[in-house]
Amino acid sequence: MRLFRDIAQSRSVSRGAQLNKVSQSAASQHLQELERSFGIELVDRSTRPIRVTPAGQAYLEFCREVLRKKIEFETELDELKRSTSGEVRVASIYSVGLSKMHRLEDAFRGRYRDAHLKVEYLRPEKVYEAVRQERADIGLVSYPLSNREITALLWRKERMVLAMPPSHALAGMKRVTPARLDGAEFVAFDEDLPIRKDIDAYLKENGAEVDVVMHFDNLQMIKEAVMLGSGVSVVPHPVIEKEAQEGRLRVAELSPSLVRPLGIIHRRHAKMSRAVKAFLAMLEDDRASHG
Repeated sequence: MRLFRDIAQSRSVSRGAQLNKVSQSAASQHLQELERSFGIELVDRSTRPIRVTPAGQAYLEFCREVLRKKIEFETELDELKRSTSGEVRVASIYSVGLSKMHRLEDAFRGRYRDAHLKVEYLRPEKVYEAVRQERADIGLVSYPLSNREITALLWRKERMVLAMPPSHALAGMKRVTPARLDGAEFVAFDEDLPIRKDIDAYLKENGAEVDVVMHFDNLQMIKEAVMLGSGVSVVPHPVIEKEAQEGRLRVAELSPSLVRPLGIIHRRHAKMSRAVKAFLAMLEDDRASHG
């Protein structure tokens, strides 16, 4: 049921196979066996991506309901056993940082030895999709938004700074106003990302128009481009601390300041296992400790 659900939701046999750690041929064979047993086509393979037929949609809803009931049953068992065993599935944007996630994983493992934390790194829209489609219990995103299906909680705020190569003309400054960036060669985030829209609005409101020379969908590529001297960039401070300490990048505070909110998302009205509740409580403790 999980395999068919993931094939139908992703509209891809290969993606469904990947999510369930089986070969594409095994997934295709399973799909054919389902259709043979039901005596009706569940997906239309003549289109790319594949299209779920009305019969397939009915079976998809059945699979979702059964899998949801299974999770609820396991959650009730956990409550009866008062156990925190089980898996916590986390979908996270890349820029939360591997070091931060490793610290969270170590802390969680130290408190709850019978629980297992599984973390997948995705683009922001894919994090929402994973939570919405019940492939993740908790999502970690920037600029969190609630909607009809998703509950969003503020987790922490990260101050944004100007990152520069050591040879840049502004590299000796401790604090920089946006006006000093007018016309500067700038390494940006992709236009469809919330962080790009926030930075663009900040620069415009403060009278700066930068020259975007390249753009990327992840912070690692932005850091590499800045270190190579391609331009300056505005990034969250925690993700460049190491490079700044090693002298590979220079950092200046922004005036006025700019912050990036990080948030926790989960499916609205989801029935959580004790392990998921425990991890969520740990994230909330972390939020409290950072104000």
